[in-house]
Amino acid sequence: MSAHSKKEQVQMLRERGFVVVPGLVSPERCAELKSIAEQQLIEAAAPLEYEADLRYPGAPDSRESPGGHTVRRLLDAYGRHPRFAQWATAPEIRGWMELYFGEEPVLSRAHHNCMMTKHPAYGSLTGWHRDVRYWSFERDDLVSVWLALGQETVDNGGLWFVPGSHSATFTSDRFDDAKFFRSDLPENQALIQTAISPALSAGDVVFFHCNTLHSAGKNLTDRVKFSLVFTYHGASNVPLPGTRSASKPEVPF
Repeated sequence: MSAHSKKEQVQMLRERGFVVVPGLVSPERCAELKSIAEQQLIEAAAPLEYEADLRYPGAPDSRESPGGHTVRRLLDAYGRHPRFAQWATAPEIRGWMELYFGEEPVLSRAHHNCMMTKHPAYGSLTGWHRDVRYWSFERDDLVSVWLALGQETVDNGGLWFVPGSHSATFTSDRFDDAKFFRSDLPENQALIQTAISPALSAGDVVFFHCNTLHSAGKNLTDRVKFSLVFTYHGASNVPLPGTRSASKPEVPF
């Protein structure tokens, strides 16, 4: 990837709140990462997050219900396998983040840092939200990196983004008690109607800002979808002491 194209991508992230970089990761590397995730899913290798624990729309009511042990995330991806950690701190990620933040990047192990899975039948949908709703840093300026390990479309629960929403100012009443963006309000509906769902192939990467409104639907296919997701911030933008954001050691690289 040329320095010129990286600058254009960073500028698009600044303007739209997200940018898709096609083919950043080779098919061979994606296949290896997906194979590791599939094996760990079969083994139910801890730590895990279950759909039933979140109770999002479409999730099982409890772990004792049908589909109750459907996994939503393989947590702590950085710590669960060296290949995941290598991607999280890869030179291409460091270079991209340095260009965006203008300083040394740092990987947060408290947020995302997971292999996101979306299962048929019991995989829930995720309502409109900003990730920063439960993050606590000196500045709301973090970037998440979403690596697709296979096809991602509307049919299997692909991401939706509202362009430009990262720079919008909203009053608290635009969100519900769980800080999801309220889809019942006409002014919110008007924004949601501008949303885009980029179709991704294995190896495509989405960089998106922590204030960008996004959502994801259910997986209507018969195959599990896998996505590796990490979040980064600049070294000077530290997590606030005593918060969840400061609960795990971070990784400068």
